[in-house]
Amino acid sequence: MGANDLELPDGALASLAGRVGRVLGGDASGRGLRVGVACSRFNGGVTWRLLTGALAFLEESGVDRSDVSVAWVPGAFELPLAARRFATATAAADAVVCLGAVIRGETGHYDLVAGECAAGIQRVQLDTGVPVAFGVLTTETLDQALARSEPDETNKGREAAQAALEMCRLLRSV
Repeated sequence: MGANDLELPDGALASLAGRVGRVLGGDASGRGLRVGVACSRFNGGVTWRLLTGALAFLEESGVDRSDVSVAWVPGAFELPLAARRFATATAAADAVVCLGAVIRGETGHYDLVAGECAAGIQRVQLDTGVPVAFGVLTTETLDQALARSEPDETNKGREAAQAALEMCRLLRSV
C-alpha cells in the first residue's frame, strides 16, 4: 500500500450524489467566523511556526483579523482549558485551534502530556459542540517537529486551522 492509496479518490464525494439523499461537507470559508487559537509557549520555536501557518490560512480564508484571538498557555497540557474558555465565553469562538509541540524525551512525561492533551481537546469539542482542531505535534525528534512546521502547505498549524473552519461550516450545514 502506497501513500496514494490513503487518499480519497478523485470524484469519490461527487459519486455519492446518486446514492444518498445529502452529501454534507464543510468548506474553509472563514468570513464572519470568530476563531480562538490556543498556543503553547513550551517548544515555542516550533509552536510559533505552527501559529504562523494557522494565521496565514485564516487570513487567506477570509477570517477578519479582529475576529481572531490568540491565547498563550505554558504548555500543551494547558491547551484544553484555554480551548474550553474560547468555546464557552460570552462571545464564544465559532472554532478553536490548539497548537503545541510535544517531543519525546528520555522519560515517560511525553506519553502523559500528549495523551491527556489529546483527550482534553477532544472532550472540549464533544462537551461544547464547538470544533476544536488538534494542531499539536507529537514527534520523536525536534527534526520531525521542524519538518511538520515548515512555512508551506504541509504546516500542521495551517492544516489545523483548515480543519477547524471546515468543521464549523459542516456543523452549520447539518
